[in-house]
Amino acid sequence: MAIHSQVESGATAPPRIGPLLTVLSGAAFVASLDLFVVNVAFADIATSYPGHSLGQLSWVLNGYAIVFAALLVPMGRWADRVGRRRGFLLGLALFTVASAACALSPTLWLLVIARLLQAVGAAALTPSSLGLLVSAVPEPKRAGAVRIWAASGAAAAALGPVVGGLLVEASWRWVFLINIPIGIAFLIAAVRIVPNVRTDTDDGPLDLLGAGLLTAGIGALSLGLVQGPEWGWTDPSILASFAVALAAVAGFWLRNTRHRAPLIEPTLLRVRTFAWSNATALAFTAAFAAGLLANILWLQEVWGYSALRTGLAIAPGPLLVPLFAVVGQVLARRLAPGTIAAVGCALWATGTALILVSAGPEPHYAAQVLPGWLIAGVGVGLALPTILSAATATLPPDRSATGSAVVTMSRQIGSVLGVSLVVAVLAHARPAGYDATHAAFQTVWWLIVAVAVAAAGLSLGMSSRALSVEAAR
Repeated sequence: MAIHSQVESGATAPPRIGPLLTVLSGAAFVASLDLFVVNVAFADIATSYPGHSLGQLSWVLNGYAIVFAALLVPMGRWADRVGRRRGFLLGLALFTVASAACALSPTLWLLVIARLLQAVGAAALTPSSLGLLVSAVPEPKRAGAVRIWAASGAAAAALGPVVGGLLVEASWRWVFLINIPIGIAFLIAAVRIVPNVRTDTDDGPLDLLGAGLLTAGIGALSLGLVQGPEWGWTDPSILASFAVALAAVAGFWLRNTRHRAPLIEPTLLRVRTFAWSNATALAFTAAFAAGLLANILWLQEVWGYSALRTGLAIAPGPLLVPLFAVVGQVLARRLAPGTIAAVGCALWATGTALILVSAGPEPHYAAQVLPGWLIAGVGVGLALPTILSAATATLPPDRSATGSAVVTMSRQIGSVLGVSLVVAVLAHARPAGYDATHAAFQTVWWLIVAVAVAAAGLSLGMSSRALSVEAAR
């Protein structure tokens, strides 16, 4: 298999890292942000479309999450073949146009369709942006650039309630309208400064059947996890979703080992750092997403905070993420990535445990939530950028978009799993009074601590001896 990666740019000089990182991280930030800001706008969206059930309305949220997770790897592989710059520009353009369609949707189902198109665009631009970074940034600066890219995604997750709360004060449609000028600005900048990373390969045609099997498998798994708390885990539809997911993923894996141009080369998973980073990413993102949602629900449903006040209360933690991403980069000169990630996961567990033992019925934010939330924010800044940086550092540049798509898919599945955990535990406690609600939240927080500790253990495997790039290829 002959593979050659080339970086071309309209200018003769190499791309400037600062502007390049701003465009690629910024576009990924906006796509990630949309996963979370719409949660804050959900009640206002429901008011605009009366006569629909909660299950129907939930597809505004769930449809995006399911399609985004299902298409990440096929879109990443497609970008590796057709050019990451092309994949990035087309994904960003589709995301921007779909955002306009969301804002203008006169009916609920047109809004759902527009959200699905948004997810397709996000699934194309996210792995392409990281693949471009890995390919275009010189190796000495690559790990730092990836850390900043990852920190922007973590900040998007936690700043979503702030941004959503502010925009919903005007109208829920501004949650989507704000994407239009930002998307256009990034498109113009990307055309000017993002280099074209072209991969010449004689792999043969893309494995469309494999792409279909993986899309069906991840989509069915996400559907089961997302709808399980609402439909019931023993509902025939949920059981059928998990059965389809298992069969499709098994079929994909068999196909993947035999096709000349597999969607995910099995050799990628033989890079031990990449394999362990994916496992850690799934576990830590589950703990992160569950902790974020649990704290938001505690502030709103138990303490009675408004959406805007909740967003402002959540903001201090994410503000520490970029700072400690830089600290993690400094520590990486002396410590193994698995050690740094393990410390970050442990700090997330510690911060969650502190909130667990402190939170009470009367609102005392500065004493009961803020200290643990700040410790947790430090943990995210150390853990998530390190996990993603370690995952991509050992991959061949010509497979960087595919590899980043696999890691992002692991993170997205972890996020869906974490949210489902919170919803499942809290579903039956809300009508039962404060004592039952408090007990349910404590159960959730203990589970988050356990998953974060497990992620810390998994992260130690990231420091295992990795196969060389040549051996992996």
